[in-house]
Amino acid sequence: MSDNTNKLIKIIIVITTISAAIMELIDTSIVNVALSNISGTLGATLEDASWVVTAYAIANVIIIPMTGFLSRYFGRKNYYLCSIILFTIASYMCGSSTSLWMLVLWRFIQGIGGGALLSVSQGILFEQFKPEEKGIAGGIFGMGIVIGPTIGPVLGGYIVDNYHWALIFNINVPIGIIAALMTWKFIDRKPEEYNIDKKSIPIDYLGILSLMVGIGALQYVLEKGQSDDWFQSESIRYLTMAAVSGIAFFIWWELYTKNPVINLRVLKSRNLIGSNVLTFVCGFGLFGSVYLFPVMVQRVMGYTPTETGISMAPGALITIFAMPLIGAGLGKGIKPMYFVVAGFILFILFGYLSSLATAESDKWWFTLPQVCRGLGTGCLTIPLLSQAVVGLKPVDMPYGISLNNMFRQLGGAFGIAIMNSYATNRFATHRSDLVSNLQGNNPMFTERLNGIAHTLTAKGINPLAAKQAAYGILDNTISSQAQMQAYLDGFFLIAVFFVCAIPFMLLLKNQAMDAKTREEVAAAAH
Repeated sequence: MSDNTNKLIKIIIVITTISAAIMELIDTSIVNVALSNISGTLGATLEDASWVVTAYAIANVIIIPMTGFLSRYFGRKNYYLCSIILFTIASYMCGSSTSLWMLVLWRFIQGIGGGALLSVSQGILFEQFKPEEKGIAGGIFGMGIVIGPTIGPVLGGYIVDNYHWALIFNINVPIGIIAALMTWKFIDRKPEEYNIDKKSIPIDYLGILSLMVGIGALQYVLEKGQSDDWFQSESIRYLTMAAVSGIAFFIWWELYTKNPVINLRVLKSRNLIGSNVLTFVCGFGLFGSVYLFPVMVQRVMGYTPTETGISMAPGALITIFAMPLIGAGLGKGIKPMYFVVAGFILFILFGYLSSLATAESDKWWFTLPQVCRGLGTGCLTIPLLSQAVVGLKPVDMPYGISLNNMFRQLGGAFGIAIMNSYATNRFATHRSDLVSNLQGNNPMFTERLNGIAHTLTAKGINPLAAKQAAYGILDNTISSQAQMQAYLDGFFLIAVFFVCAIPFMLLLKNQAMDAKTREEVAAAAH
C-alpha cells in the first residue's frame, strides 16, 4: 500500500478507537441528568431509577481489570469487535426499554461491552505510532479519558431538555455501527490471534467470581450508600461484608494460584503501587469534580445545561490542546514526575479556587479553575500510566495497565460517593448554623422578615399570609446558602485529598521511558 493509504488507515483507526473510548466514558455520566425523566416515563421512583447508573458502573468496574485475560482468550480483535457490537445492541435496547428493570438489565450488559472500549482501544491506538511517538498517542487517548466524563452530563442535559431521554442511548447506535465496521475492515489481528489454543489458557474461575463479588459489592455500596443511609441499611451492611471478604479472598487467591486472571504479584513494584494510588486520586478529583460542579451550578445558581457546558468548556478545551503536547514531551524524554508534580499543584489550585465561588459568580468566573482542572488532569493521566509500567517485565505490563485503569475507575466511584455524602452532611451542618442565627431578638432577622412581609403585603397579599410566606422565602434562602457552602466545601476537600496524597510521589522513580520500553508499553496495552 502507498504511504497515503497507510496514513488514511491510521487516521481511521485513531478516530475509531478514540470515538469508542469517548462513547464508553460518556455513558458513565450522561444518564445522571435524565433520571427524573426516566423515572417519570417508566413509572418508577427516582431511587429505583438510580439503578440505571449503578448497573452500568458495577459491570464496567468488574470487566475492566479482566480485559487483558479476555483479549488473550478470545483474541484482541475478536474481543474488541464483539464488545463494540454488544455495547451497540445494548444501547439500542436501553432506548427501547418499556420498563425500568428491562432498562437496568440492558445497562448492565452495556457496561460489560463498554469495558473493552476503554482499555483495548488504548492498545490498538498505540500500535499506530512509532516508538518515539507513543507519548503523542497517549496524549490523544488521554483526551478521550477527560472529554468523556466532562461532556456527559452536559450532553445528557441538552438531550433531555430538547428530546426524549431514549436518544441518550440511541445516539450510540450509529457510532457503534461505524466503529464495528471500521474495526472489522481496518484493524488487523496480531499473529498469535490466528491460532489461539484456548485449552492452553486456563480460566481462573475462583478469581473471576471473587472479583465480581468483591468489586461489584463495593461499587454498589459506593453508588447506593448515601441514598440508603449507609450502615443504617441492612443491605449496605451485608454488601460491605461481601466486598471486604470478596476482595480479601481475591487478593489471597490471585497471589497464590498459578494462573491468576489478574497477576497481583506485579504490585511488588513500588512504582506501580505509587502510580495506582496517584491514579486513584486523579480519578477521585476528575469524576468527583465533574459530578459536583454541574449539580452546584444548576441547583443553586440556576444554570441551564447549556450554561453549565459553557462553564466547563475551558477545562475540556485546554485538555484537548495540552494532551498531545504532554504526550510529545514524554516522547522526547521529559521525566513524567515533572508533569505529575505540576498536575497535583494544578488540581490543588482548582479545588481551592472553586471553593471561593459565590452564588453571584457568573459562568466566566469559573474559567481559571476549570483551566487548572483540565491542565491538571492532562498532566496526570498519561504520565502516571507511563510510571505504572516502569520496571515491569513485558509479560507483566498488561496486568499493570489494567490495574491502573481499574484504579482510575474506582477513584471516580469513590469521588462521586464521597462528594455526594460529604455535601449532604455539610449541608445539614451549614443549615443548622444559619438557622441558629434566626432568633426573634436578632434585629437583622426581624428587619429582613418584616421587609419581605411588607413587600408581599404591598402586592395585595393578606398580612398574615404575607408573614408566613416571608418565613418560607427566608427558609428557601437559607437552604440555598447552605447548599452552596456544602458544595464549596466539597471542592476544598478535593484540594485537601490531593495534598494528603503527595507523599506517595516518593514511591515513583523519576525516570523517563526509553524507546524500547515505550514499544513494550504499546504492545502490552491490550
